[in-house]
Amino acid sequence: MIKLTIDGRPIEVPEGSSVLDAARALGTNIPTLCHLPGVKENRPSCLACVVRIGKDPKVVPSCSTKAVEGMVVSSEADDVKAMRRAALELLFSDHLGDCVSICQRVCPARLQIPAMIRLVAAGEMKNAIALAKETTVFPGVLGRICKAPCEKGCRRGKFDGAVEIKMLEREVANQDLASAERFVTNCKLPTGKRVAIVGAGATGLSAAYFLLLSGHKCVVFDDHAEPGGAMRSGTSEAELPRAVLDGEIEIIRRIGMGFRGNARLGRDIKMDELRLQFDAVVLAVGDMQKTDAAGLGVDATPKSIRINATNYQTNVPGVFAGGTCVRSGYDPARSVGDGKILAECVDQFLRGKPVQAAQKIFTSTIPRLSAAENLEITKGSNASLTSHELIGEAGKAAGRCWHCDCRAAGDCRLRIFSAELGVNVNAFTGEHRRQFQFIRQPAGVIFEPGKCISCGICVEIAAQAKEPLGLTFIGRGFDVKVRVPLNGSISEALQKVADDCVRYCPTGSLAFEDETRTRAVRKGHHSPSCKNT
Repeated sequence: MIKLTIDGRPIEVPEGSSVLDAARALGTNIPTLCHLPGVKENRPSCLACVVRIGKDPKVVPSCSTKAVEGMVVSSEADDVKAMRRAALELLFSDHLGDCVSICQRVCPARLQIPAMIRLVAAGEMKNAIALAKETTVFPGVLGRICKAPCEKGCRRGKFDGAVEIKMLEREVANQDLASAERFVTNCKLPTGKRVAIVGAGATGLSAAYFLLLSGHKCVVFDDHAEPGGAMRSGTSEAELPRAVLDGEIEIIRRIGMGFRGNARLGRDIKMDELRLQFDAVVLAVGDMQKTDAAGLGVDATPKSIRINATNYQTNVPGVFAGGTCVRSGYDPARSVGDGKILAECVDQFLRGKPVQAAQKIFTSTIPRLSAAENLEITKGSNASLTSHELIGEAGKAAGRCWHCDCRAAGDCRLRIFSAELGVNVNAFTGEHRRQFQFIRQPAGVIFEPGKCISCGICVEIAAQAKEPLGLTFIGRGFDVKVRVPLNGSISEALQKVADDCVRYCPTGSLAFEDETRTRAVRKGHHSPSCKNT
């Protein structure tokens, strides 16, 4: 056994272990992109895992540096992290891909738009509504009255017209509303905590939905007889059929929402009473011009309730506020999104965690594409349609999506480590960039060379499985790229280990056209077939 010290902590590891092995045994999280145990271990290329040994000012890759008796390793020093950050920024200098699509980034309700559209295109409407309900409690409502900023952000809009995202969301919700077995998300185990929500509009009901899913009991109070707020009072039957609104509210009731109508805060109920009876209170009372600020029991003006913008808390402990009572201008999608953020903050509070609203997500962005690149993407998107019978206009609209997002954005290691290290994706941006490419096989594997960091993991997986064609490196130095030999296709290259290559790709440059299959493989639902040889 070998004894060494990492960041002042002693560790003992078997002979032959790497510094990375020792760090992991200690629970130290050193980022790695090009390393995969049993597949690719001793040929570093990304340099994301560098450490410093002793007082040597140079850094070395921990994945290929063997642990030595008495070695003193520094992995958390500021200068070491700076070197890792620079290594990742260099990777982004040649990176061409959106972590999150523009349409999704500008959606106030946080709908996972491209992923939902892929499910629609594949005819998987039940999975599409399940995905929509992960972030948005009112897809049927928003599919009718949303202002559709997502369509304004659609990259295809400047080429030949935006994808009809609002219509697609509406169609997904319609399919669920018409179903005999509607989709209902399972709630987490009960926490025993109770939350009072004042205001049964888009914000309050959205907050109730996500708090219920987190295992907390919720009672919603409103000064109207029925829940719905401005969604009910500010729209006509033609704009928003009441059957749609009531149908989506019914799902919130079904998972446990209590409702007390004709109950106004300050008149019928008092803040002190709510704080005694409940573990937290959410104020979602809508337009403050229609509300008695003095009766709320918190710091408020005739225009808004004052909150801490980082966590949505008022000056009263355990009391939160959001929606149009803290900002001007009613936007149904934004109000729905505010409700989810409120629920996340209240959940943290109830679990005794530091309360912090979700920060701006890390993302890289594809720059403006040329006309030729736009045309190439258009051909690729049309080719992505499967052979099933598509659902009328929704199917046609889904087929037009360019899928600007990354299918592996949720677990892309490049993105995760870049966010942790505070990477500036534009640190080394030059005047020239590679051409955007989208290489696909119908209903099979997609390869996006612009996202590939040439880590070589897929090359090794294919070689160990003795794929007849496999993958290889072409070019030298900074221009080296992963390609299929002899101008073969991806389907020819990955006949045996497509699942493993998709699963272990650190950046999501390899994915499946099938959204559900990509998610399953990336979550490890398939056993790896690659082994040490």
